[in-house]
Amino acid sequence: MGINTERDIEANLQIGPTTDGMVRLFIEGDGVEIPLDFDPEEALEIAEEIKAAASQAAAVSK
Repeated sequence: MGINTERDIEANLQIGPTTDGMVRLFIEGDGVEIPLDFDPEEALEIAEEIKAAASQAAAVSK
């Protein structure tokens, strides 16, 4: 199983700040809840990686 393997799994993603000054990605699906906390600097790095991946994916789909 890798990043290119498609799965038929439904999940919800919520993103927001916590009261402790962290950024939380909260994934919920099929009876599982996964909270992922990142400090603001890490969250900005992840955002940059997501933007880069989106640009690469857009280039592939054209």
